[in-house]
Amino acid sequence: MQSLSRLCGQLIVGGYRGEEPSATFLASLRRGERAGAILFKRNLPTWQAGYVASAMIADASSDEVGPVVAVDQEGGRVQRFGSPVLRLPPMRQLAQRADETLVAEVAETLGLQLRQLGFNVNFAPVLDVDTNPANPVIGDRSFSSDANVVARFGVAFALGLQAAGVAACGKHFPGHGDTTIDSHLDLPTVDTSPQRMQQVEFIPFYAAIEAGIDALMTAHIVVRQVDSERPATMSPTMVRGWLREQMGFRGVVFSDDLEMRAIAGRMEIGQAAVQAVRAGCDVLLICKREDWQDEAHASLVREAESSQEFRGYCEQAVARCRALRARRPRKAAPHWRQIDFASAAGLQRRLDQLIDGSARRR
Repeated sequence: MQSLSRLCGQLIVGGYRGEEPSATFLASLRRGERAGAILFKRNLPTWQAGYVASAMIADASSDEVGPVVAVDQEGGRVQRFGSPVLRLPPMRQLAQRADETLVAEVAETLGLQLRQLGFNVNFAPVLDVDTNPANPVIGDRSFSSDANVVARFGVAFALGLQAAGVAACGKHFPGHGDTTIDSHLDLPTVDTSPQRMQQVEFIPFYAAIEAGIDALMTAHIVVRQVDSERPATMSPTMVRGWLREQMGFRGVVFSDDLEMRAIAGRMEIGQAAVQAVRAGCDVLLICKREDWQDEAHASLVREAESSQEFRGYCEQAVARCRALRARRPRKAAPHWRQIDFASAAGLQRRLDQLIDGSARRR
C-alpha cells in the first residue's frame, strides 16, 4: 500500500517556471509526489528544449507507468510549440475550410510529433460551443457556434490524437462558450438552464464520451441554475452527478489550472485542491507555482488522514490516471535528431493555404 504522501501527490500535475524542470520539481517527482508536468511557452523556447525537459521529467518519475507529460497545443492562439511542430490555424478556420477526415489527419500528425518529443497528453480539442460573441476567451478556439459541428470536428480531432498514441483531453466541461468573463481573470457565471445545456453545451461532450475520449477538463464557471455556490471544478453535482453518473464518463477528469483567478482569487490553494477532488476531479493542474503545489499536496494529505471517504476518492482518481498513463505511455524518439518533421511538410503547406485563404477573405 502506498503512503498517503505518495497517493495524494499522484493527484497533482504541476508546472515550473524555467526552461528546464527545477531541482525541487524533479525531487517531487522522485518522491512520487507529482503525477507529471504540464509545459508552457516559457518552458519551450525551442522544440529541442521540450524534448530535453520531457526526458528529465520521465527520468525523475518513480512510477513504473511513467509520468503525464502534457501541453496545450490546440492551434490558433493556443500553441505552446513553434515551428517545425505542425502549425495549426484556429479551429474555427479549420472547421470552415476542412472536413473531418482532414481534421483527423492533422490531429494524428500533430500527435505523432508530440509523441516523438516525449509528450503523452494534449489538452485539446476545445469542445466549447461559441454561442456568445462577447466571450473574451473562447471565440475562434471553438470549432463553431453550432453544437453539432463542434461535436463532429471535436471527435475527429480527439480520435486523431489518440490514433497517434497521445491522450486527448476535451475542454472545458460543462461548456465555457456562453461566458463573458475570462476565468484566468475572474469567476464567470451563467444562467443557462439544464435543459438548454442538454440541447447545446453537452452535445460535443456526449459525442466525445461516446467516441472514447481519454480525458476531459473542467471549467471554472458557475452555472447558477445547477450549483449557484460552486464553480463546476468544485461541484459534485456537475462532475460526479452529471459527468460521471448521467453522461457515463469513465475517463480521467483534469481540473483547469487552480492558479487561475477564478479560483485563486477566492480561496486558498489547499482548499481548492480538496474541493476539486471531492467534486470528482482526478488530476489537479497547478501550472506554475511550486509552493502552491506543495500547499495543495499537504492539504490533500491532511484530508485523506482525517476522512476515509476522501481517501477513497483519492485512490479512485489515482487509479484512473495511472490507467491512462499505462494506455498512453510516453514514447519519445531515441534521439532528438531522429524526430520526423519532414513528412508533415505537405500537410503544413495545405494548412498554410487555409490560413492564407482565410486571411485574404477578411
